Amino acid sequence: MFTGIVSDIGAISSLDQRGDLRAHIQCSYDMDGVDMGASIACSGVCLTVVDKGPDWFAVDISSETLACTAQGQFTVGRRLNLERALKVGDELGGHIVTGHIDGVGEVVSSKPAGDSREILIRVSKDLAPFIAAKGSITVDGVSLTVNAVTDDETGALFTLNIIPHTAQVTTLGELEPERPVNLEIDILARYLARMEMVRSTA
Repeated sequence: MFTGIVSDIGAISSLDQRGDLRAHIQCSYDMDGVDMGASIACSGVCLTVVDKGPDWFAVDISSETLACTAQGQFTVGRRLNLERALKVGDELGGHIVTGHIDGVGEVVSSKPAGDSREILIRVSKDLAPFIAAKGSITVDGVSLTVNAVTDDETGALFTLNIIPHTAQVTTLGELEPERPVNLEIDILARYLARMEMVRSTA
């Protein structure tokens, strides 16, 4: 489990195609304090540490994960939002995040809004019902609040505000039109939808 509060920005230094894709990620974590087999969210994707060094760790990325995440996410040089798994007793600064991507959105626009930037993201019809104004959503591993949602024939558009601090400590300051982003809907919305489906078929 995670909170969507990014604690480091890593960068993919190399890729090795085996049975799965192995990525080596440079980071500023003290890797002596990270166990083999630990979970680290990489731009919202929960991955397992399979090798490590003083300032890097390696993860194996399955073809299923590649198919479900933003295109270009795992390429050499790509910067990733990193978050270590939540420990019991840690401050829950964002919201409960699982590290399981529900879908991929696309940035439509990015424009100034005071000192912040307003980001408009398009999502498909299957994700649209789970996104609500003032609700939580995880974008590339970052816990954010939805400003507004507008439904249309292809899905929905929703807006976010990225404050200067968030832009500085995450990769969200790099968002530009047409860039795909990993999305994880609020876990409460996921379970409420499941309960509603079960109730309607009972």
